[in-house]
Amino acid sequence: MECEYEPRDVAARAKQFIVLSGCSGGGKSSLLTELGKRDFAIYEEPGRQVVKEQQLIGGDALPWGDVDLFLELTISRSIHHLIEASRGDRIAFFDRGIIDQVNGYRMMGREIPKHLRNAAERFRYRESVFLVPPWPEIFANDAERKHSFEEAVGTYEALTETYRDFGYRPIIIPKTDVAARAEFIVASL
Repeated sequence: MECEYEPRDVAARAKQFIVLSGCSGGGKSSLLTELGKRDFAIYEEPGRQVVKEQQLIGGDALPWGDVDLFLELTISRSIHHLIEASRGDRIAFFDRGIIDQVNGYRMMGREIPKHLRNAAERFRYRESVFLVPPWPEIFANDAERKHSFEEAVGTYEALTETYRDFGYRPIIIPKTDVAARAEFIVASL
C-alpha cells in the first residue's frame, strides 16, 4: 500500500498537533523525550536538525550564516513533520513549530515573506501552544545554541507575541521536574 504525500491532510488533524515552544534552553528537548516515553508521537526541533546537517556538510544555512535559507529550510522541515504526523491518528508533539521560524523575521525587524506567512496560516497546530519560560538555572549553550540567555529571553518575549498574532493561545509550563511538566501538558489536553 502506497502512502501519498498530501499536504492538504494536515488541516483535518490540526487539533492533534501540539507545539512545545518557548525560551531556548528551557527544557523542551527533555520534555519531548518524556512525552515520547509515554507513547506520543514526537518530532524534534527542525532548527537543531538543520544546524547539525549544515555543520556536517559545511553549509551556510545557519542562524549565524545565511539566515534566510536557514528559515526556509526549517519551515520546510516543519511542514514535512506535520504531513508525516497527519498520516496517523495519534497526538503528536513538536519541538517548535512554523511560528517559531517566522518569528525570526520579527526578531530581525523584517517583514515575513508572503509564502512563509501563507505556510504559517495554512499549516496549523492545536490552538493551545505550550511554552517553557526562561529558566536561567538550566540554560546552557552547545554546538547548535550559541546565543546568550538574555538573547533567549528577548526571543521568548517576541515569540509569545507572534504566537498570539497568529491566533494561538500560549500556556506557560511550570518550572518543575520533567515528569511533572509532562503530566501538566497531558492533563491540559
